[in-house]
Amino acid sequence: MTNNRILAVTGGLNFRELGGYPTIDGRTVKWQKLIRTAGLANLTPADQQHLSDYGVVADVDFRSKDEQVQAPDKVPAGVNYHFLPVFPADDETDASATQEQLEQRFSADEQSGHNHMLDVYRQMMTLRSAQVAYHDFFATLLANDQPNQSVLFHCTAGKDRTGMGAYFALSALGVDPQIIRQDYLLTNEIIADKVAQQSAAAQQRGMSETFITNMRALYTVSPDYFDAATKIVNTQYGGAQDYLHDVLGLSNRDITDLKRLYLD
Repeated sequence: MTNNRILAVTGGLNFRELGGYPTIDGRTVKWQKLIRTAGLANLTPADQQHLSDYGVVADVDFRSKDEQVQAPDKVPAGVNYHFLPVFPADDETDASATQEQLEQRFSADEQSGHNHMLDVYRQMMTLRSAQVAYHDFFATLLANDQPNQSVLFHCTAGKDRTGMGAYFALSALGVDPQIIRQDYLLTNEIIADKVAQQSAAAQQRGMSETFITNMRALYTVSPDYFDAATKIVNTQYGGAQDYLHDVLGLSNRDITDLKRLYLD
């Protein structure tokens, strides 16, 4: 099943389907409706055509303004672009930081990368900008009311802001929380080769083991990151369903409509 999940895109990483996941009440997420990806700046013309043919009609970009300017999306023809920055100014996940910036910040303490990411995930649940972005994401999902049309959502690496977007969308649809967590962690399998290359390159440049450990923490996902976010949702907001209603503003009708549109 994992093979169907990975989209054949040559100019991108971590492009994948959320179709086929079962819900707690025995339904299934429709295929070709929800697609999570990393950045779209390097899409080839063939990739763009493939996404158009696949049914993509909306491109939701969770990146910051800086990232958008540095690496603008190559939006396929006929696709509506929605710029919904999760962080107000900078990219907190450091997916777009320069080498010098990273070396200054992450060469001393080998826990600094991990701890930084825990903080990022807490912010994604509590920052007003993040809550507005995810609220508007659901508005885009609800507007996608024609059959055989997909919403694509992404950030730079397609794992953190995108991972939490998938968490919210799949939670709204009633997918089993353990499966949502597995989907989040699937990133590590898909990007394993790339992370190994990055680590090897850093070693060749003579970077310290501390720095490489921290880079791995920034470039991968961790159960700890997911749990840091969901712990806040569960302890401060009463759980995912309450968060969707009280913080992201979804009505019971919205949830019903989402399930009608995105579930078989």
